[in-house]
Amino acid sequence: MVNELEQSVLKKAQSWLDGHYDDATKKQVKYLIDNDMKELVESFYKDLEFGTGGLRGVMGVGSNRMNIYTVGAATQGLANYLKKNFAGEQIRVAIGHDSRNNSRLFAEHVADIFASNGFTVFLFDSLRPTPELSFAIRELKCHSGVVVTASHNPKEYNGYKAYWTDGAQVTAPHDKNIIEEVNKITDVNMILTGKYAENITILDEKFDEIYLNKVHELSLSPESVRKHHDMKIIYTPIHGSGVRLVPASLKKFGFTNVKLVPEQAVVDGNFPTVESPNPEERKTMSMAIELAAKEGADLVLATDPDSDRIGVALRNKNGEYVLLNGNQTLVLLMSYQLTRWAELGKLDGKQYVVKTIVTSQMANAVAEHFNVKCYDCLTGFKYIAKIIRENEGKMKYIGGGEESFGYLAGDYVRDKDAVSACSLAAEAAAWAMDTMGLTLYEWLQELYVKYGFYREGLVSVVRKGKEGAELIQQMMVDFRANPPKTIVGSPVVKINDFLTLESTCTNTGAKTPIEQDKSNVLQWFTEDGTLVSVRPSGTEPKIKFYFGVKAPLASVADFDKVQEQLDAKIEAIKKDLKLE
Repeated sequence: MVNELEQSVLKKAQSWLDGHYDDATKKQVKYLIDNDMKELVESFYKDLEFGTGGLRGVMGVGSNRMNIYTVGAATQGLANYLKKNFAGEQIRVAIGHDSRNNSRLFAEHVADIFASNGFTVFLFDSLRPTPELSFAIRELKCHSGVVVTASHNPKEYNGYKAYWTDGAQVTAPHDKNIIEEVNKITDVNMILTGKYAENITILDEKFDEIYLNKVHELSLSPESVRKHHDMKIIYTPIHGSGVRLVPASLKKFGFTNVKLVPEQAVVDGNFPTVESPNPEERKTMSMAIELAAKEGADLVLATDPDSDRIGVALRNKNGEYVLLNGNQTLVLLMSYQLTRWAELGKLDGKQYVVKTIVTSQMANAVAEHFNVKCYDCLTGFKYIAKIIRENEGKMKYIGGGEESFGYLAGDYVRDKDAVSACSLAAEAAAWAMDTMGLTLYEWLQELYVKYGFYREGLVSVVRKGKEGAELIQQMMVDFRANPPKTIVGSPVVKINDFLTLESTCTNTGAKTPIEQDKSNVLQWFTEDGTLVSVRPSGTEPKIKFYFGVKAPLASVADFDKVQEQLDAKIEAIKKDLKLE
């Protein structure tokens, strides 16, 4: 017997059979109606939501799937908002895409819709890194832009990210306003297509050179690179869009001994050599690390499919390759930039760096050492971009990033950029060897001696379905009503609540305002320097717990022992908060 949900799904599916959809789509919808009710329900029970970051979903037919029709509705909604917002102007947009299945198809469809709306459209001739799309929006004076990517999600997924005039992902109020316009596209006939193809300009390798020249302006130690140009570097694009531009950038910086992992230098949206194309995971990095061990490489670099996240593995004194977490990569790149800016006499008190509130506080310590302001912002690179935008003409941005493997040096791009991050990581390795005789990993250990050993951990608690989402919300309510008094025996001395935008001193009860956008995030600071941040995901039924602990490191000789102690402390915190 057909239940109420299945009835509404069948009605919706029938509207696709009756509507102006292509024959292949209709055939697939008919197949699901006749053979696979479960998949039909998944495909049609709701509309794929255009969220504050755009679209992301499994590819397939139906209103809850990524396909040319859901992408089309999103694009027409965005086009209508741009026409309202920039009335009387000739609207310019740029479009890029990654290596995922259907990414080119979707990108060409987006270009067709924008062109049919009378816009001037710049479309890359093939896959490109997301940061280059951000750069193109600024360079070509566009009003908006779109990149078709699902970042490091599994192969079944694709996505769609919308950008604003400054090259950053859309923020308030535009994000909500665009969603309103997208929701008004209720019929496929409302989407304009097939007109004014002459409005589309194709961007090719000539534009890549403009971008790579800009990346090269970040170089701080060309002499060190000249001395260590033949340093062995292994790089993997993980079947994605870094395949050409990351090696080209390293070459422009002066590196002559870069080897790609051959099996992963094949552009393929099925990501055949990995379970998940995410450089945060050691399993994903294993082929690169194996090749590095065989070649005796100094540095292992990786980028995710849209080349905005960077993975780094370094050799320790035992010859083993250690995969850095995002905090360590950020601290190394930021320390390198600030050290060289100071040595070159470029710091005059008008520079700043940015990190997210769940990123290692070691970055704050490094910035403080150099008397450089460090901004803390909400999770998401659009918030880093917002701070850059607000400081334009007042202060100079050096670099910044987040614990989830994203870094941005320089402000000509307004999203995380693994192309420039890879080049700077290689240059930092050459400089450390040239000036101190240290590998990059040894220098990281020395930084721990200098600033304190900061160690981070993360636990994601997943609660599926509607009940799970409610449970997660209840957890946040309970944490606000009854925050922990101590964490592993150390008193909680400060609580930051980003929903009320208040910081509370637990000893006195005194409250001070937090100057930030509102977000459902809590932070607990303890007397011994531990920090726990709690943040429900905005897109998935999960709640994330971020842990930051620290201890003094007297010498590099104590590194392993102190690291073990800090890791044990993180495990104890999980038990204390009943997360184990």
